[in-house]
This record gives sequence, C-alpha cells and structure tokens, in this order.
Amino acid sequence: MSIRRQSIISSFLVYIGFALGLFNTYLYAKGFTEAQYGLIGTFIAFANIMLSFSNVGLSFYIYKFFPYYNDNLPPQKNDMITLALVTSLTAFLFVVISGIVFKDFFIRKYSENSPEIVYYYYWLFPFGLGLSIYTIFEAYAWQLRKSVVTNFLKEILWRLFATILIVLTFMRVIKDFDVFIKVYAFTYMGIALTLLIYLLAKRQVYFTFNISRVTKKFYKKIVGVIVFIWAGNFVMNLSQVFDTLVIGAVVANGMTFVGIYTLAQNMSSMVYAPQRAIISASIPALSQAWKDKDFGNINRIYQRSSINQLIFAIAMFSLIWLNFTDGVLTFHLKQGYLDARIIFLYIGLSKVIDMGTGVNGQIIGTSIYWKVEFISGIILLLMTLPLNYILTKQLGAVGPAIANLISMTVYNAIRYFFLLKKFNLQPFTAKTMYAILLGVSCYIVSYLLFNNYQGIGWIILRSSVFTLLYATGVLLLDLSPDVLPVWSSIRKRFRKP
Repeated sequence: MSIRRQSIISSFLVYIGFALGLFNTYLYAKGFTEAQYGLIGTFIAFANIMLSFSNVGLSFYIYKFFPYYNDNLPPQKNDMITLALVTSLTAFLFVVISGIVFKDFFIRKYSENSPEIVYYYYWLFPFGLGLSIYTIFEAYAWQLRKSVVTNFLKEILWRLFATILIVLTFMRVIKDFDVFIKVYAFTYMGIALTLLIYLLAKRQVYFTFNISRVTKKFYKKIVGVIVFIWAGNFVMNLSQVFDTLVIGAVVANGMTFVGIYTLAQNMSSMVYAPQRAIISASIPALSQAWKDKDFGNINRIYQRSSINQLIFAIAMFSLIWLNFTDGVLTFHLKQGYLDARIIFLYIGLSKVIDMGTGVNGQIIGTSIYWKVEFISGIILLLMTLPLNYILTKQLGAVGPAIANLISMTVYNAIRYFFLLKKFNLQPFTAKTMYAILLGVSCYIVSYLLFNNYQGIGWIILRSSVFTLLYATGVLLLDLSPDVLPVWSSIRKRFRKP
C-alpha cells in the first residue's frame, strides 16, 4: 500500500476520530466540571511521562532496525517484538517502584492546588501501562504496513471507549465520576489487547525467547541507539506535557485551569489531525530509503509532507479560530471555557509551524544522524521547562501556551537548518507561501462577513464559506501534488453508474 493511499485512509480514520474526540470534548465540557475535565487531561499527561521512561527508545529501535530483521529472519525467528515488550515491561516496573518511593514528593507538589490528582494517584499507573504496551505493538504494526489498523484503534476505538463511559455515566449506569475515572484508567489496555489479538490472528507477530543472529550482530549498536533515543524521547514527551503539569502544580484551583487548558489543547489537536497518519505511513518508507540511500525519495516525502500538512493545518486553525467564541456560547458550555480561546491561539500556531515543517524529525530520527534529534530535544527541554514555569507564574494558564509556541519554533528551526545544510533537503517551495496567503485571505473574508453573528446556522455558514474559498484556491493553485489526483479519483467514483 503506497504512502499516499495509507495516508489518505489513515487520515480519514483520524478525522473520524477527531470528530468523535470533539464530541467527547463537548460531553466533558457540558457534563463534567472543569476540575474533572482537567483530571482527565492530567491522566494523559502523566501517562506520557510514564511512557517516556518505559519505552526506553524501543519504538525507534523498531523503526530503525526492522528492515534488517525482516530481510534476514523468518517471522517465527524474529525476536524483535519479544525483546521490545519484555524490556518495556521491565522498565515500567521501575516506573511503579519510583512512583511508590516518590509519592510523598508528588503529594507535596499537588495537594494544595490539585488535590484531585493526589486522590487518584495509583490509578495513573494502569493508564500509563496500557499506553506503554500499545506503543510497542503500534510501532511494530507500522513496520508491517498496518498503520490503518493502528490509527483506527487509537483514534477511533479508544475515543469510542471514552464516549461509551461518558454516556453510561450520564445514564447513571456508571454511578459517579469516581467509577468513571477508575474504568477510564484501563482504556489503553483495551486497545493494546485488541491490537495484539489482531496481529496474532493475522499471524504477523510471533514471540520467541531465542536471541536471533541479527540481535547478536547489532547488539552494541542497538543499545547505543536506544539509550540516546530514550533520553531524547523523554525530553520530547516531558516538554509536551510539562505545561499541564506545571499548571496543576503552581496555579490556584489548578485542575479547573487544567480543564480550560485541556479544552484548548484538544481543539488545537484537530490542527494536528493528519500528522499521525502521515508519520505512520512515512516512517517505514524513510527507514528503507535511508538503508537504500535513496535521497530522492526522502526529499519527495519531506516536501509532500510539508505542503500537505500545512494546507490542512491552516484550514483547521482558521476554522476553529473563526468559530471558537461562537461555539462556546452557542453550545452553552461553561463561561470559563471562553478563556481557552486565547490559549488556543498560541497552541494552534505552534501546531501550524510544526505541521508546516513536515516530517523533519522522522527523517533525522531514521538516519545515521539520529543524535541530532536528541540534541535538538535537549535544547527544546532547556527552553520549555523554565519558560513554562516563569510564564505560568506571571500569566497563568496562557503562559505555557506562549512558552510552547516559542520553543516549538526554535525546535523546528534547528531541525530545518540541519537538514538543509547536511543534505540540502528543503521542505518549502513557493507554494508554501501561496498556501499561507490563501489561508489568511479566506480567513479575513469570512471574518468580515460573519463575525457579528452568532448561532449554529452562522457557524455552519461561516465555516462553509471559508472551506469553499480555501478548497477552491488549493485546487486552482495546484498547491499539492496529492490533492488533484485524489480529487480526480473522487470525481470518477461519483461518476460511476
């Protein structure tokens, strides 16, 4: 299955997942308090911290070395998934032990401003364990070209689990939020088990405890790589969730403001929608291209990922920014969520920048210069942590959003200039500027026409006008080499009798 086809199908699933996530966001904001919603966001933040420790660079190990295992071993003798899973579970055991040892420190940091997370402290661990196990199986499935399946599980099924739990809570089948959050803690376990059963049923994963000749040959290189990547992934994950953690720790009524911040994060995640699909489809091709020294294919993936992601990111950012206030008021969400609009502005712009620079991290990460990804991650962390803390103390919940925009801009600039200087790889073309100017123009027109009107009808009309103008511009300017073929394919399908 080609990268384009995998990306399109996976993106379609991601869009469905985000629509379901948006529906869940509405249910959370409508039926739960800001503090309860903030607790859910904090669960996700801590799960990602646990993942940073327990993954130990194993996802990268799978991305980088799978072609060597696959080319030299029959599936039954491939010990890669066994090594990765056993190592991850062992690392998670140390996470649990550390959690017990440092519990008192955690309580001191969060008991005053966010007592809710202290009460559910031990329930963080099954949530984190489920995410850790799923991530191992997901990385392996990507190499098997099963990104469509993994995106369905993580983007749709996981959110569907949450939807069912929310509805059951509203129906009083689940009696209260206490039971809800304890069941919610096992949702990642659910999709991890589902993926494992699927791979076993398809006979595409085997467990063997015999060390293969590939592992013996590359052992030293594998250990060296995963140690650096583990540190880099920890840095990256910590920088991505530190904003949520610092709000809960230093802002009065921390979980309430985490809830507001989480709403902005969830809305901004829609800007990110196709990135996961594109990355999951691109990584196997990039790994193989580096192995084959196919720089032409690497450059093609780089440029196409940049323009395709940028086109989508601009559209989603503009649509959300146009309708944010109207949406909160029209759907009668709590007034406190109006404060999430300015937070979304900064987080959303950081997502647009990250999307527009393409799969630069994946290109570096699958190359022999993967240490650059680690170094740039360290720089990101050194910027993110102090900026988040200082700006949160000064500006409240909007502070981390500004800090992340600054940090993400510098982070992507480092990766951009490295690829430009080392390999003469350039993601931007004249069409990059055309896409930005088109988005700004369509936003201004839609804003001037409909800004003074409120209601569901005006949201639909405002969004429709922007989408029509923007989509027409993308097609007429031929901004992406993938848009017209897809559009032509869609037209042909509709023309069939």
